Amino acid sequence: MKRLFPAPVLSLALCLLWLLLNLSTSPGNLLLGAALGFCAPLMMRRLRPLPVRIRRPGVILRLVLLVGRDVLVSNLAVAWGVLNAGRRPPRSQFIKVPLDLRDANGLAALSMITTVVPGTVWSELALDRSILLLHVFDLDDEALFIQHFKVTYERPLMEIFE
Repeated sequence: MKRLFPAPVLSLALCLLWLLLNLSTSPGNLLLGAALGFCAPLMMRRLRPLPVRIRRPGVILRLVLLVGRDVLVSNLAVAWGVLNAGRRPPRSQFIKVPLDLRDANGLAALSMITTVVPGTVWSELALDRSILLLHVFDLDDEALFIQHFKVTYERPLMEIFE
């Protein structure tokens, strides 16, 4: 059954979305919605990510709280930096962060975290996944930032996914 319907919830959602977008439950739309719900997941089966194996789920709550704290602190820091840009321009720069995290799902989570925290932008990941290029809005100490990034984000993600 899994071979015929690799993602049954997605199939149902696609069919319902088709019907909702067309605002019709005519036989033709029902047939097209069912065909879309059946064919799309089959054709895109190879694009689905690797299955996720969470090793330590308790670490997730701690990581969420740390990210939430950093989002608040970074919002204030970026706002303060923008407001005081005339007196002290921000020292933005690109930095290379060496990565120990290799799991694709962990790296995806790390990219989302980096995107959510204001003042940081995920710019590039090396092909071998060993170095991450980040743009930081206002950077005082590169070594301190890298240490904070690795301890606060990378280490918990390694505990969760590897």
